[in-house]
Amino acid sequence: MHGEAAANSAAYKDRSPRKFFILVLGLSIPFWLLGAGTDLQLMPGLSVSALMAFCPMAAALILVYRQSRAAGVAELLSRSFDFKRIKAKRWYVPIFLLMPGINVVVYGLMHWMDAPLPTPQVSILPALLMAVAFFVGALGEELGWSGYVLDPLQVRWNALQASLILGVVGVLWHLVPLLLLHRSPSWISWWCLYAVAARLLTVWLYNNTGKSVFAAALFHATLNLTYMLFPIYGSHFDMRIGGLIMALAAAMVTAIWGSRTLDRFRVPDEPCVQG
Repeated sequence: MHGEAAANSAAYKDRSPRKFFILVLGLSIPFWLLGAGTDLQLMPGLSVSALMAFCPMAAALILVYRQSRAAGVAELLSRSFDFKRIKAKRWYVPIFLLMPGINVVVYGLMHWMDAPLPTPQVSILPALLMAVAFFVGALGEELGWSGYVLDPLQVRWNALQASLILGVVGVLWHLVPLLLLHRSPSWISWWCLYAVAARLLTVWLYNNTGKSVFAAALFHATLNLTYMLFPIYGSHFDMRIGGLIMALAAAMVTAIWGSRTLDRFRVPDEPCVQG
């Protein structure tokens, strides 16, 4: 185990999170300007500036090419479908069902609080098309966030700290598109909590699925899809409740699996065992 850890540290030592984050920022600016110059939306509540989703992947590919040329690019791209890393198939359960479950809880609490909720309108074909689109967009992000920069962060800090760093960077990166959609300061504040917690949950799944980018992208896509289907393109979603529930889920994961690696399941009255 120590030899593997040392090998991983050596493999990631030339990756600079700071350079990666700066490059992602630079590549995103044209999409922010495009969003600022037009009211065009890819779908309701999703500004055209959301095309910046492919900037983390582009930044990672540029930096990998500088280090390892075409072989490194091919290796990174191959992680888009690295489902063979997911040895314990039980992890598909939280990948696919955690976010629907959280959204059901949010919906139930809003209903209990007599919040205004329209009747859900879910059509199978549009939902399937959105699922495919969100998965492609999630790969554009996760090949960068999970496939390139997360492991160097986890070499320098523990998994919880790396999750928080990546979560805060992701929040800052999303601020311009949210402002272009005229989201209120209150909504954005609660969304920041929601998004940072979501990143921790993504890191938890990534670390427990053999560091599978495919798993991270599936979860990311499921998160976006369930939000857009609540109940109509994310309408009426109470981000205060959503942020608190997500934060609670992230806190429970950290308490049970441990902040150091987020992959050591704690059985009561027994030593930690590998999750």
